[in-house]
Amino acid sequence: MDIKEEVRKAIGKVLDPELMLSLEDLGLIYGIKEEDGKVEIEMTLTTPACPLGPMLVNQVKKEALKVNGVKEASVKLVYSPPWNPRTMASKKAKLMLGIL
Repeated sequence: MDIKEEVRKAIGKVLDPELMLSLEDLGLIYGIKEEDGKVEIEMTLTTPACPLGPMLVNQVKKEALKVNGVKEASVKLVYSPPWNPRTMASKKAKLMLGIL
């Protein structure tokens, strides 16, 4: 498994504390870039005004840094495209959210 896959697996453990679903299942992780052990994660929040945003960003960074081979990790919050659980969330999350 390459570093990006390992990082995705590691940050998949981070849960949204209100919804109790992983950020990955919710579709909040938009992308992961890796070069020479430096990882940049693009993610969004369920709402731009999410009061738990800083905590979630720190948890994602912390989990990424645990991955063997990751020397540096940064998290970039993006709001485009806006998060839409109907199109971005996993089937599991949609079931839990009552969308399916």
